[in-house]
Formats: sequence, C-alpha cells, structure tokens
Amino acid sequence: ASGKLLRQLIKTGIEGDVEAFRRISEEVIREERKKHHHLLANDLEKILYGRPKSFSENHFQPPKDKDRGLLLIHVLQPIRRLEEVVFSDENFSIIEEILTEYHYEERLRSYGILPTNRLLFCGPPGCGKTLTAEVIASELGRPFGIVRIDSVVSSLLGETAANLRKIFDYISNIPMVVLFDEFDALAKERADQTEHGEIKRVVNATLQMLDDYHGRSLLIAATNHETILDIAIWRRFEEVLIFDRPNIEQIRRLLEIKLRGVRRDFEISETDIVHRFKGLSHADIERILRRAVKQMILSGEEFLKERHIIAALQREEARQKRIKQG
Repeated sequence: ASGKLLRQLIKTGIEGDVEAFRRISEEVIREERKKHHHLLANDLEKILYGRPKSFSENHFQPPKDKDRGLLLIHVLQPIRRLEEVVFSDENFSIIEEILTEYHYEERLRSYGILPTNRLLFCGPPGCGKTLTAEVIASELGRPFGIVRIDSVVSSLLGETAANLRKIFDYISNIPMVVLFDEFDALAKERADQTEHGEIKRVVNATLQMLDDYHGRSLLIAATNHETILDIAIWRRFEEVLIFDRPNIEQIRRLLEIKLRGVRRDFEISETDIVHRFKGLSHADIERILRRAVKQMILSGEEFLKERHIIAALQREEARQKRIKQG
C-alpha cells in the first residue's frame, strides 16, 4: 500500500473513526489486488470482515437421494489457490472480476445489484474446470459443493426433479460455490428425438430452478459436451468460460509453478522440454511432473533432470495409447 494510504489508515485508527478506517482499509485491499497480491488481500479481508464460518460450523446436512441413499452434493473445504493455476488471459480476467464482485457483495447489494451467480464452464476433460471452481471457492472462503449428476438422476419417474429441488433448497441455506459436474446430463437439447419424455421434463425443471434461484451461492455448471446443451440453457448463465489445452506459454508457466521448490539442473526457459508437452491437458501435465519428481526421489538423486521428465512423458504416451485401444 502507498505511504499516503498507510498514514490515513493509522490516523483514522487512532482517532477511532470506524467508517473512515473501513473505507481506507478497503482501498488498501483494492490496491493490493491490482498488484495481484491475492493472498495478502484475502488475509486483509478476513481481518477486516471476519473469517466466514467453515462448513463444519453449519448444521445443515447435505440431502440424499430417497431411493438409493446417495449424497446429492458432496461438500468440501477447498484448498487450491489462484496462484497455483494457469488461465487464459480471458478466463483470468473474468475470474478476477467475479472475485471482486463477491468481495464487495454487500456494497453491490446496497445499490440493488447482485454479483454474478451463474457460470458455465465448457471444454474437454482435464483442462481445469473443476480446479477453477475449487479455486474460486477457496478465494471466497466458501465451502465447495460438487453435484455428481449420476447421483441426481433417478430411474424413478419424477425423482430426478425432486432431487434437484433438494439441492437448490440446500444451497439456498448455505452460501457456497456449487459445481454441477457433467451438466449436459440435465440440460440436453429438448428437440433431440432420441430422448424420452422424462429427460425433457428434467430439462424443464432445471431451467425453472435456475430461473427461480435467488440465493447467495455461486452456481457453476461444467460440461465436456457443450454442443448438446439445450439452447435455452445458455441464456441462464451470465458468463461462459471456455477451457482448452494450454498453449506453449501457458505450459511454460505451468511447469514453473509445479516445479517451484524442486531442485533441478536445467532452466525451463532454456530448454525445449516445454514443446514436448504440446497437445496435453493441464491434468496430463501435472500427472507427468508428479511422476518425474517421484522418480527423482526414489532414485536417490538430488536434482530433477530432463531425462526424468522425458521418461515420464513416454510413460504418459504409452498410457494414453492403451486408453485409446480400450
């Protein structure tokens, strides 16, 4: 923070001017966010506003499917942070804007404006959709709820819509970040002639519940198959984020983040190793790097070498070949 702000902050604190102290504190936090000092900004906000209750302090139990007894939503305490993830510039800009909206949610509401609360994540598996949802929950200090669609969809007539209603009732009571994984199972194109009437009723119920939801949870729907979504679904989401395999620059940044603190005998910027990861997903790259570091440790070597990474890459290529062959 600038010297001017710090002097004003100390002065208002000594004088006991609570309103001015809060206003200047918020300005300090904004300044730190502009510098991308997100951890510091988050800590300052927790001091200023108080740490939100953890999920364990809440008394609402997650709902279950009546027929099978399965949990309809799994609630976790998120641990991944913004600094651990590599985003496209466009996605990072959207995420930063959403985080800012929620950090100043009460101010927005005082003007009758609500923060963005419906996001749609599209893209192939392993490209960061679930991770990004967890990061948003972590940055907001909220519980992270994951709705597994296979536990929601029931063979009993009308039970799927009832399960959805239980979920929406639940997340209305506890502000959290909720990820509806494999959302296309609930929102397939109703004009598809191969689908039966129950699926169409489920899509209608999903649309209605999205329209009627006015709680404080942030809803995120994720799909690997955006092309089969019903056209009406797209209008329900305020922002759509497209996730794809990382480009060369994003791969380089990802390697630097994941190998931070690992002793190695090469510089990422001075090797062509980055290009060998081209075409792989974020999850693939993380898995390869974990394997390479494990090999270094188990072989008793002190430094990670390029040959560890190349061997791990070859293992991954063989793994993916086996998967394709079934």
